[in-house]
This record gives sequence, structure tokens and C-alpha cells, in this order.
Amino acid sequence: MRTFSVEDIRRCFAASEDFNEIFDAFQAALAARLGELELYRQLFANRALTADEVRLFGEKLAAEFPPLAYDIFLWLASQFEATVSSEDNYDLAFHYYRKAAGVRPSEPEPYVRAFDCHDPDLNIPPAAALIEFLHRGAELVPDPRRIHLCLAQMYDRGGDPDRGENFRRRAEDPGPGGSPGPSA
Repeated sequence: MRTFSVEDIRRCFAASEDFNEIFDAFQAALAARLGELELYRQLFANRALTADEVRLFGEKLAAEFPPLAYDIFLWLASQFEATVSSEDNYDLAFHYYRKAAGVRPSEPEPYVRAFDCHDPDLNIPPAAALIEFLHRGAELVPDPRRIHLCLAQMYDRGGDPDRGENFRRRAEDPGPGGSPGPSA
């Protein structure tokens, strides 16, 4: 295998269009235990890679550097959310928001960002799955008010304004948590 300097890896991740070269640079980065997330963001943004290739690299990186897993999954989700392709990538974005929440379940960001990527016209990600995810987050996040606002909007969109209003009131409640279970 070719020897890569950190600068070679950086250049390859940013500009190479050859999967084999990118893969070799990735292997060299792992072997050197390069745990700098900014370096891998260049890799994930490389337009020559397919969604499956980006997922391959991201999953491997998260396994190799567990302390970076949350940030890796959030970054992958945002990349798939922003990617326009012949396939709709909102499902992949939602998949990675769920993985990020699995790593840090008490952080509100994955739940709120998953809500933000919902396309109600296409129902992607599926409203039922998103509502379930938001309910789980409302139970786990210390201050679930932002998640309650998301739930209020989801119920409003789904034609249940009473539940929407219920969650809007909970979002305005400054009390400790005040989070309902999924049956609310």
C-alpha cells in the first residue's frame, strides 16, 4: 500500500475521484489513528463517492473512533439531507439522526434536526416514525421544550390540532422536563 502523509490524505479526501485511492488514504488515516473530524468531513463531502461509499466510510470511522460517533452521524445526516439525487436521501438523513440519538440520547439536536428535514408533502421521513422518535426524545432530553414544539407541529400537520395544542402548552411550560410519554 502506498504511504500517505497527512497532507496527501487531506488532498485525496478532498479531490480524488478514484475510489481505490480514497479507500487506501482512508485506511492510512485509520492506521495512523488520525481522529480529526475535519479531515473526514472532506471525505464525506467528496462528490465522487456514492451514498453507499460515504456510509461505508462513516460507519467504519464511527466504529474506530467511538468518541466521534455522535458528530460523525450528525454530519452524515446533514450531508444526506442536503444531497439532491435521483434517490431521496431524507430516509438516510433520518437514519443517521437516529444513530446520533442512540449515541447521545439526551441531546436535543438529532430530534430537532430530524423534524427539520421532514417533507410533509412526500411524508419523508414517515410522519409516524418521526413522531415516535420525537416522543422518545421528549422522554430522554432534560429540557424537551424544543421537541414539544416539533411534536405540536407534527400533530397540527397530521390533522390533530388538540394534541398539537397540548404539546404547544408543554413547550411553554418552564417546569423541569414536564415531558409526557408517547400516550399523551
